[in-house]
Amino acid sequence: MFTTLPERFKQFHLHVDVRTLLLLQKSIDRSLVRTIGDLYNVLRTFVVKSPELMGPYTRAFYDYFLSIDIRPGEALHDAVLRSETFQQWKEQHQGRLNEEDLTREDMASLFLDEVHMTHYDIQKIIDGRALWEKDRGDMADDDNDAEAGDQEKRPLDRMADYSDLSLEELMQRMKEVLEQQNSKHSGGSHWVGTGGISPYGHGGAAKDGLRVGGSGGGKMARKVMGDTNFFPVDLDAILNDNNIDAALASLKGIMEESAQEKLDVKQTIDKGLERGGLFLPEIKNETDEKLQVLLFIDNGGYSMHPYIKAVQTLFRKMKTRFAHDLETYYFHNTIYGQVFSDPQRRKRVPIERILSKNPHYHVFFVGDAAMAPYELSNQSLNTYVEMTRHFKKCAWLNPEPLKFWDHTLTIQIIKEIIPMESLTPAGIERAVLRMNKQRKTDY
Repeated sequence: MFTTLPERFKQFHLHVDVRTLLLLQKSIDRSLVRTIGDLYNVLRTFVVKSPELMGPYTRAFYDYFLSIDIRPGEALHDAVLRSETFQQWKEQHQGRLNEEDLTREDMASLFLDEVHMTHYDIQKIIDGRALWEKDRGDMADDDNDAEAGDQEKRPLDRMADYSDLSLEELMQRMKEVLEQQNSKHSGGSHWVGTGGISPYGHGGAAKDGLRVGGSGGGKMARKVMGDTNFFPVDLDAILNDNNIDAALASLKGIMEESAQEKLDVKQTIDKGLERGGLFLPEIKNETDEKLQVLLFIDNGGYSMHPYIKAVQTLFRKMKTRFAHDLETYYFHNTIYGQVFSDPQRRKRVPIERILSKNPHYHVFFVGDAAMAPYELSNQSLNTYVEMTRHFKKCAWLNPEPLKFWDHTLTIQIIKEIIPMESLTPAGIERAVLRMNKQRKTDY
């Protein structure tokens, strides 16, 4: 089996020998490879020994197993669309795909989702049509999802197959469900949420469902809803209790950027013994425990009062969920030569002490930046300049509606010194992405 694989992979400057083929055959014999997605993942552990080999490996895999030739500089979607394999797949799915609502890239994504679907965690496949017929779109949301608690306690080991339902049926039912839904849900098979086997949401196991929000999980979705109107959390709304977890997920991007993949020797040995001597590398993420965050909150004026509690809750959650150092300081309207370590602004902390801290801190300023022009003195402006020079990763989060920014002089001035984003989950995400890019240029 795969006797021509070493020669073909050699064309892509990849080393594959008899030992690799024996390990692959052993994986198949042990039922570790049941789909082409499994094959892609398992073979990768034997062939890819460094990150720079991922590109050649992907090209070689698609060439050998799928007859898809990815030309140098060509996008994967383009290579898929012109391949005979894709055309055959499209013919097999004719009648089930609503091509009028799908772009060519959507079609290629569906193909790739199916190619990379794995079955490592799926122990039971449930008939999605049967689930759907038992369900009702007008079920009231009583904020008490009985399935959610059970779902969160155990690993996701079931998959619901909704391939027998049309896209129109799923879309109509999802709209009915959203009309009733007024809270977040995790797990279960009915609501739009995370986890579980519901046909709408993300992070769960629903083959040929609708992915709503999130970044995908098992690569099984039939259609991805990019329109935030289909998701019960408004990512562009000012930070509040309803979208605070979405904002927390954006802040988590700081941690992900600092994670490093390392070989887990103990897990590799333990799992290898369980597999009867088949040792597949087990990778673990080690995060930078020295991640440090400085938070400066304007808590002096009435205009900021509605947002202070939400901001404090957000960063408090960040501190308890992710191992890092968080220091919070307060100011009124703008920062001069000092900030305060207590909300009552009685304990003064000179800016010199702030500037003596490690320059790798991530710094967030939270305030509406709206004040009388005379308040934004040269001393204050110089303080901001010094802080942005010392701390390379800075962001200002502003709860003031974006439409008013151009009409407020002090906002215009401050945003020229410190990158400014709206105090929304989407704005926080943009700020974090900018910080991560800055980190890459620093090192």
